[in-house]
Amino acid sequence: MYYLGLDIGSSSTKAALVEIATGKSIGVVQEPENEMEMLALKNGWAEQNPEDWWKHSCAAISKLKSKYNISRTEIKGIGISYQMHGLVLVDKEGKPLRKSIIWCDSRAVDIGNKAFLELGEDKCNVHLLNSPANFTASKLKWVKDNEPTIFSKIHKFMLPGDYMAYKFSEVINTTISGLSEGIFWDFKNDNTADFLLDYYGIDKSMVPDIVETFELQSKVCDKGEKDSGIAAGTPIFYRAGDQPNNALSLNVFNPGEVAGTGGTSGVVYAVTNSLSVKESSRVNNFAHVNYKKGASTRIGKLLCINGAGIQYRWLLNNLSVESYEAMNILASDISIGSDGVVMLPFGNGAERMLNNKDIGSRLVNINLNNHDKAHICRAALEGIAFSFVYGMEILKSDGIEINVMRVGNDNLFRSEIFANTIATLIEHEIEIYNTTGAIGAARAAGLHDGDFDKFGSNIMDNDHVMTFMPFRDKEPYTKAYQNWKKELELILNK
Repeated sequence: MYYLGLDIGSSSTKAALVEIATGKSIGVVQEPENEMEMLALKNGWAEQNPEDWWKHSCAAISKLKSKYNISRTEIKGIGISYQMHGLVLVDKEGKPLRKSIIWCDSRAVDIGNKAFLELGEDKCNVHLLNSPANFTASKLKWVKDNEPTIFSKIHKFMLPGDYMAYKFSEVINTTISGLSEGIFWDFKNDNTADFLLDYYGIDKSMVPDIVETFELQSKVCDKGEKDSGIAAGTPIFYRAGDQPNNALSLNVFNPGEVAGTGGTSGVVYAVTNSLSVKESSRVNNFAHVNYKKGASTRIGKLLCINGAGIQYRWLLNNLSVESYEAMNILASDISIGSDGVVMLPFGNGAERMLNNKDIGSRLVNINLNNHDKAHICRAALEGIAFSFVYGMEILKSDGIEINVMRVGNDNLFRSEIFANTIATLIEHEIEIYNTTGAIGAARAAGLHDGDFDKFGSNIMDNDHVMTFMPFRDKEPYTKAYQNWKKELELILNK
């Protein structure tokens, strides 16, 4: 018997099967094989048709069942991970009123900034733990201001994962974690953020019913069975946004545990039981998947580094090297600190952790007689690693403690230079796991029974690849980091 996990991204949907008895991943498929399209009617806009998510999810389920010869009755539960911060609007028949305004759409920035100013920084920080910014609530206000006919027909707003669960079940509901990522949750009053809804002129009836993150949320209905090929009556047990779900996939639930991602951008996601908002201008705060109203305060602090893996990929494409492995080999011949060569990896737009400054990617201290592409490869790896450490210093200043860092088995963390640099500077081990958001969502379907120990054991038994331990001799790494930090601060303090 199996659990099904779906990971609804903006580029594709991934579907995974895990064996219930062992937690072992049976397989993962992706639909479509090429990236989904985004509609950008204006600069800074990004929209997708929610029906496309459903279409690709159904295709992925069909492919998964066929590939592994699984019948619909063998799937005993569903978990859903989804792209955060998107807005789906439906009428009373549950039909989308417009395309979804997705996470990377920036049209509501001014609306959120105005709300932050008029409601007051202190009130927003205490109640929302964030500025309303460009999150889902502000996107809904944009629809109210600019598409009043559509707004007048809204029955409910949903996040992308809520809509996917609805398509399976024809039941509309959401979670506290989901509402918090849309900035609809009041942490001080432990309820929906009525003051923000009132300020934006959003009727409270538009808020879906709230269910627990891990429980029987709804069941596949007859129409859901017809579309998806999953048997009617199959329970939907879990849903969460992609970053909280990634942390869950790495067994990150408690204070002191930190999840990391080293893809095109880098993410550090740390769990805390503190409502501190000292760094709210640089760090986002959301209810983690195991946050419980009136009981367990588990906050996920999300720090994003836009310029991370994209820089290493750029070098791969422009340095006449064959592979990341070849770049890592070149870099390994160069000593710690890259002989003074420094690379700042911030060439992928404004960086929130740098107070939204766009300083670009910079390569400094090159000596044309002594340095070559091996130095650049080492400086790039170190520069990205240092940006992670810099971000974790911000998190520490906001009350985060770091006891262990758990990360996926992606290109950057496969580099010993990169992983050893971070582990040594933060003085804690880095555990590498070969897992995905879809696998995590499938396993999370089993957490409705509350057995978190078994969940963690499944991850360790099935996914653990290796652990990087910090080196005892920290001095050369500290010296190199301080040299990098000095170059960064020269630019930031101009």
